[in-house]
Amino acid sequence: MRPISALLTGTVTAASGPMDDYAHQHGYPPYPHPHYDHRQGGPRSPVSPVPQSRTMIGGGGSFANLIHDDYRPVMDSLKDIYRRKIRPLETTYNFEEFHSAPLTDSDIEAKPIVLLIGQYSTTDRFVAVMSGIESRVIPGNAAAMTADLPFRGLNKFGQAFLTRFQVSQCPSPILENMTLIDTPGILAGNKQRIERGYDFTKTIEWFAERADLILLFFDSYKLDISDEFKSSIYALKGQEEKVRVILNKSDMVSQQQLMRVYGALMWSLGKVIQTPEVMRVYLSSFWIKKPVNAFEDCRTLLDAEQADLVRDLKELPRNAAIRKVNEIVKRARQAKVHAYIIGHLKKEMPAVFGKHSRQQELIRDLDKEFNKLQQCHGIPEGDFPNVDKFRQSLRAYKFENFSKVKEPILLAVDEALGVDLPKIMRRFPQGNTLESDPLQTNPFSGIVSPTVWTAGSEIPPSYFHFSSVDRASAAPIFQSLYPINDKISGAAARPYLMSTGIAVEVLAKIWSLADWDSDGQMTLDEFSVALHLVRAVENGGEEVLPETLPRTMIPCY
Repeated sequence: MRPISALLTGTVTAASGPMDDYAHQHGYPPYPHPHYDHRQGGPRSPVSPVPQSRTMIGGGGSFANLIHDDYRPVMDSLKDIYRRKIRPLETTYNFEEFHSAPLTDSDIEAKPIVLLIGQYSTTDRFVAVMSGIESRVIPGNAAAMTADLPFRGLNKFGQAFLTRFQVSQCPSPILENMTLIDTPGILAGNKQRIERGYDFTKTIEWFAERADLILLFFDSYKLDISDEFKSSIYALKGQEEKVRVILNKSDMVSQQQLMRVYGALMWSLGKVIQTPEVMRVYLSSFWIKKPVNAFEDCRTLLDAEQADLVRDLKELPRNAAIRKVNEIVKRARQAKVHAYIIGHLKKEMPAVFGKHSRQQELIRDLDKEFNKLQQCHGIPEGDFPNVDKFRQSLRAYKFENFSKVKEPILLAVDEALGVDLPKIMRRFPQGNTLESDPLQTNPFSGIVSPTVWTAGSEIPPSYFHFSSVDRASAAPIFQSLYPINDKISGAAARPYLMSTGIAVEVLAKIWSLADWDSDGQMTLDEFSVALHLVRAVENGGEEVLPETLPRTMIPCY
């Protein structure tokens, strides 16, 4: 597993030593992450102490755009529009054979997918890391036949691929809102001649079409792009808006060297990714255990870059339903152009004699036929498929068996694009949900609990002094919540604090007291004070909480 996927799912921690102690002291069992079951002697890490029933990234524990009750009718409408008005066009003109299989309900309802691609092998297979009640592994053949999973389209890659694909499920807060697809390492040098047994580039293309975010990994001291990696990047054409580049292990070079490495990477990418826009590159370092020889002169920059990456991941669940509509629109436009091409080739075929020679002529001059269609129907040049790939696919068919252009089917797609899908877009709330999210300030504000937990015991005055705060015990819990710039957000702290069983309005007061600088985030000192106040409530009830935090509780006093 790539370090970032392990970090996100909570299977490893930045401070593995303290976390081992914490798990042992609090009775947490070892965490056998299923991703490693196919590798002998693979590492196993303890479970994070964060309660697994809540969501850490995405905020609030709900998948706002896909499984929230307000969005269920939207998704049902989207599935209905696709089934009635778009899928018939795909079926009539063999869209599946030239592009991709029809979408299923599970494809449309799927959680956001993050595709991880890198050059150096960390596994010998594709692994879908998903949320589950318990840790288990679903083999590729079974996963491809399961209607509830969005992988039925993988059957077309055959047995050779399915034996190298698996679904690994585990109870992780991150995975409640997204699915991670970890890919095999890209072969380099002489290894490129090794036969995988399946079309690696085609499988990358299949996953890329369905991914919401694609992360390309480079190491700071290994910037070479192999032929197979180059082919994989070419397979991402049309998905450029999803691609982000991660320059990993950036702390293994000095600040001056990092500047040179960054420039070299951008130069290499410019030769492979044929777009005028500059690709977003995150400078990061995802170590399971940081090496002793790591450079610290760019630590502030790396922390800021990691914060940007986490922010991108946070936005995935919030905008998932809108992206689903966008993907359906792209697919409908692609299917419509495909129908025009197939119908045009059918129309150009003779009725009786010379069919074979005419077909060969049309295949040879396919680029000219595309130009005719572009002028006739006003189709943008960028909407046409790759002419060489399409020409190769056409050789397997007899044009005389193609379907003619059927106006009713095309009109149904036009209605979906012009009326139905815009109507769905108007049903989404307007405005920036990230800015208005109360979890960004106080994660418990605006929530009312039906009952208030109380207990009864007196709290001595000396308790409200920072010297009585058990900062050492709070540190491993704080680290398990993945602080950014030495602070954790309300969304990150909320699941753990909720697990105490204290009423949310009491937790809201505790947060307000402990967050003494009112920035909506907590340092280790603030978090330690919050846990200290939690214990006070557990011993004496909510009435023991002061109206304002005593100055003696702030370490600078």
